Amino acid sequence: MSLIIPTISQGLLWALMAIGVYLTFRVLDIADLTVEGSFPLGAATAASLLTAGWNPVSAIIAACTAGMISGVITGLLCTKLRIPALLAGILTMIALYSVNLRIMGKANLPLLKTDTIFTIISFPGIDKQLTILMIGFVIVLLVSMIDYWFFGTEIGAAIRATGFNQHMIRANGVNTDITIILGLLLSNGLVAISGALVAQSNGFADVGMGVGTIVIGLASVIIGEVLFGTRSFKNCLISVILGSIVYRIVIAVVLQMGMPPNDLKLFTAILVALALSMPLLQAKLNARKRKAAK
Repeated sequence: MSLIIPTISQGLLWALMAIGVYLTFRVLDIADLTVEGSFPLGAATAASLLTAGWNPVSAIIAACTAGMISGVITGLLCTKLRIPALLAGILTMIALYSVNLRIMGKANLPLLKTDTIFTIISFPGIDKQLTILMIGFVIVLLVSMIDYWFFGTEIGAAIRATGFNQHMIRANGVNTDITIILGLLLSNGLVAISGALVAQSNGFADVGMGVGTIVIGLASVIIGEVLFGTRSFKNCLISVILGSIVYRIVIAVVLQMGMPPNDLKLFTAILVALALSMPLLQAKLNARKRKAAK
């Protein structure tokens, strides 16, 4: 239990980032690298405001707003300046590195003696890790319900249709530039919230904590889809959340087995590559089975 509870709690906090990656990667069909800058942006914003005496909830809202602004910048580069989405995300990510340093004033900002959302909300007889688990579960549940409701509205359906077929939705009179910007705004807002919560959970914000974030998000999305399916949008949200938890469990297991922490990025990259190639491998296997049956 000493390993399971912290692992699940971290999986829930990172699940918000995974949902943000899902919104761009699957819903908008865009590989958005902004998340590698907006994740530490959320952490840096929240940590700086907390050390300045802000309320943790207000700090998280400010972090979300900062993440949304970064998503809008990427969206404007992509839609108005016609810069390819991948390059636009890279440009914003690089710019955010300097922005994050400006916000924190240094590369690492500790929160050891600062009140966080996990310290102001406490339950009698419950330790910190279980408190993080409960608060993370409530936040992820609320965010998932809001996302499910929003993407069932006309605007949300337009965003989903933009990723599915831009020409079709544009022919129906929808401004796809706005839907793309709105999708990136929502995605990076969620990623920034995740960064703010992870920073408060870990007790520090670091300018390099966003390295590999996109790969972690993709791993959570792919693992969730492979294990739990994609029958509906609600099922996809649940799959992404569970995929984030499963990914954290896998990481905890391989660390317990003796894998050096420095090899985690390599392990994650290989895991994502295998997961992305699963449909092709499955199709080839089915083709061989049909051929053998004939």
